[in-house]
Amino acid sequence: MPFVLNSSDILPADAASAVLIGRAWLPGNPSGPAVVLLHNKNVIDISRIAPTVADLFEHKKLLGILSAHNGELIGTVEDLLANTSADCRDPEKPFFLSPVDLQAIKACGVTFVVSMLERVIEEKAKGDPSAAEDIRKTINDEIGGDLASVKPGSPDAEKLKHVLISRGMWSQYLEVGIGPYAEVFTKAQPMSAVGVGAEVGIHPESTWNNPEPELVLVVNSSGDIVGATLGNDVNLRDFEGRSALLLGRAKDNNASAALGPFIRVLDKGFTLDHIRALELELKVQGTDDFLLRDGSSMSKISRDPIDLVEQTISRNHQYPDGLVLFTGTLFAPVYDRDTPGMGFTHKVGDVVSISSPRLGTLINRVNLTTAVDPWLFGTRQLMWNLAQRQLLQASTDKYNRLNVTE
Repeated sequence: MPFVLNSSDILPADAASAVLIGRAWLPGNPSGPAVVLLHNKNVIDISRIAPTVADLFEHKKLLGILSAHNGELIGTVEDLLANTSADCRDPEKPFFLSPVDLQAIKACGVTFVVSMLERVIEEKAKGDPSAAEDIRKTINDEIGGDLASVKPGSPDAEKLKHVLISRGMWSQYLEVGIGPYAEVFTKAQPMSAVGVGAEVGIHPESTWNNPEPELVLVVNSSGDIVGATLGNDVNLRDFEGRSALLLGRAKDNNASAALGPFIRVLDKGFTLDHIRALELELKVQGTDDFLLRDGSSMSKISRDPIDLVEQTISRNHQYPDGLVLFTGTLFAPVYDRDTPGMGFTHKVGDVVSISSPRLGTLINRVNLTTAVDPWLFGTRQLMWNLAQRQLLQASTDKYNRLNVTE
């Protein structure tokens, strides 16, 4: 199923007043990635200010620097989007990439009650989707209503933990869902995320999997939340359900992390309070005429975004290149696709759209990890590429002048 990317569909509803950062691949000799700023639906190369997105968010006066709109015009957003879809990409023309580069790609799990219960169900079903429905009913009858109002790490949560242990219903997922410590894991490697228009990968051995629409926080090396974007934390339910020790296998695969379409920088018009109230919409459209619509609301998250960041980057663990943090999902894939009681799973060719009015729309198509483009451009290649394009020293000099004199 071919899909076309249009700026009216991809950009935030208030794009004219939003500060949007992305990355684009530029043809040339050598070709390579550029940090870009969107302004008046134009795409401006600002790599001379910051050769990487990670560098950009270390600037002390970021909004002032970006407001100058200094850089080289690449083209319009519409032009680049038309060449970004996996169906029609011409390598001789610019196209958009994932908006992050050197940052660590981390993720939080079981931060919403509904999805937390689904993790418990996966564990109890041992990865077997046919057993999930009966277990879901049993767990909801036993504990579902008790969890919605419990604050993680509170005395009430500790009391509930002992009650659940006595009922034989305790789980490692409940431990991180209502206990004091959030689940934070490495979702993917730096430079491995795919962006809008790319294919996302499902492991060929997985028969029970799903998208996870999530709000993703962008954090600099000081632990400051500097922006946000959308993410698809592609998940293999059968792998993780068989054993929590298969989490890496379930989460970190070729093209299994999608981010974009752009990073919206925090400013007076887009604050942490806006992030806390964001509504995300999910749409999955299959080649078999299957259509699923659902969503996720940040207002229902059990842990505040600041808490999640502080549990990730602190004196205990530093991230000198910054990080992006998937915050978890409310989406529970319980809708039957083919066989009653078997729930939802992806099929090759599914088109997944994750959208929010203030962040735009992230669109990707599903394929097997063995069929999507292999990941070949990593950190070493990036450093060599930037050096060949003489961007490292130029941006260092510019960075020093901006942070000292402005």
